[in-house]
Amino acid sequence: MNDTFSERVKQLIKQIPSGKVATYGQIAAYAENPRAARQVAWILHSCSRKDNLPWHRVINSKGGISLPYDGGYELQKKLLELEGIVFDEDDFIDLNIYIWHL
Repeated sequence: MNDTFSERVKQLIKQIPSGKVATYGQIAAYAENPRAARQVAWILHSCSRKDNLPWHRVINSKGGISLPYDGGYELQKKLLELEGIVFDEDDFIDLNIYIWHL
């Protein structure tokens, strides 16, 4: 693969289907740099709009939303729920049900 890490990350995120989620670390590992979860978050932050990425489908390894309340949290949760993803009473997603695999 001659693509850059950033390009691989963006291509992977575009593959996550509606109704599924991936973790930052999972995307980093699939993009051949398993220790780059924070870089995945940065790529999402800087490229989601211009590259039309389904940013809302990327969550943390605990099955939660990493964005702060009043800082995107509510929007991400709403977008995921519109795709049929169910949150438990503590606002976590069951990764056994909703995780996407390449």
